[in-house]
Amino acid sequence: MKKPLVGALFTFLLLGAGIAPATAAADQGTAATGTVEKGITAQAVNFAGTVALSNCSGSVVRTPNSLSSDPALVLSNGHCLETGFPDPGEVVFNKSSTRSFTLLNAAGTGVGTLRASKIAYGTMTDTDISVYQLTRTYAQIESTYGIKALELDTAHPVQGTAITVASGYWKRTYSCNVDGFVYRLKEGDWTWKDSVRYTSACQTIGGTSGSPVIDNSTGKVIAVNNTGNEDGEQCTVNNPCEVDESGVVTVRQGINYAQETYGIVPCIGAGSQFDLSRTGCTLPKP
Repeated sequence: MKKPLVGALFTFLLLGAGIAPATAAADQGTAATGTVEKGITAQAVNFAGTVALSNCSGSVVRTPNSLSSDPALVLSNGHCLETGFPDPGEVVFNKSSTRSFTLLNAAGTGVGTLRASKIAYGTMTDTDISVYQLTRTYAQIESTYGIKALELDTAHPVQGTAITVASGYWKRTYSCNVDGFVYRLKEGDWTWKDSVRYTSACQTIGGTSGSPVIDNSTGKVIAVNNTGNEDGEQCTVNNPCEVDESGVVTVRQGINYAQETYGIVPCIGAGSQFDLSRTGCTLPKP
């Protein structure tokens, strides 16, 4: 996992990622502009709608059918939950939470604090996501801060797409392309299905966990950043391995990954409520 930054882990994570705290701080506020791999020019992607958690990154998100009067949702990783890493097969569902999030504007400046009412959904099985329901609606957030939620794409990502990973924790962006998809991505005790693999330009670090992966051409969220192979080990924590349909294992040191988010959309009904029995919802159930 692109590990949460907690207590004594902080220095280890930074050094393990090959970047010192001073360097990371100096990079805050950069924008995703210019040319990325394969000759595709990235559109400017800013930080509006992203959030900083205490240990990770995230974003305020909505589905195409969300109403302005619906409670807003925040997307991050399952391994960023304040309750700790969910066990394989575990699903956190409608669990009370008062977690706070710092909302960022386009420039990456914190403009206010949002608070959760519950963990609407969280798991590290098949995927690595957490979705918090907030105490404020989309309309209230936009009225107060002038910031709109990012929209979740309803379609499977496409290989070669120019993307930006926008970290609210670091106020830093990473631009690259979707390199391909991984049948099974295994890390420690956890296995994720149909993961996004980045091209090598996205060298995400600890604290970028939960960052939205944004399609530069549409501005929509297509995935959530979650892990990378740091040391070249095979299938260990912080060193995920790729497993294909035949069981062949591939290790790609220095390559990072994300979990697709289009599958979240069918599971969200009226009033931002998760309903795992809805048609098309394939998220793991409690």
